[in-house]
Amino acid sequence: QKALFDAAAKKFNVSPNKGVDHLISSGVSSAKDMARFLLTTESLKKDKIGDWLGDKNDFNLAVLQQFIEALDFKGMDFDQSLRLFLGKLRLPGEAQKIDRMMERFANRYCAQN
Repeated sequence: QKALFDAAAKKFNVSPNKGVDHLISSGVSSAKDMARFLLTTESLKKDKIGDWLGDKNDFNLAVLQQFIEALDFKGMDFDQSLRLFLGKLRLPGEAQKIDRMMERFANRYCAQN
């Protein structure tokens, strides 16, 4: 699976949708698997991750939810949790995308603390 993720990462860094399409065509199609790809593939560009996760279509939102749920904020201060989250991606420039992402982060943080 590492070879698949590496090939998808190269495409993702050029065009996130092409990288995602590559994974889906290779059988990696669940939101949980896609979130794992985004969290564990170190060669991905963080700005591309943030921009793609912030999109408002159903699949992106499901992946965003799985992405957030994969992070453990239990017992952490708010600023530590925020650093952990923002260490995985770069927030996009669009306010609506940032709002979607931060709302899910806040819900997860509050649920765990």
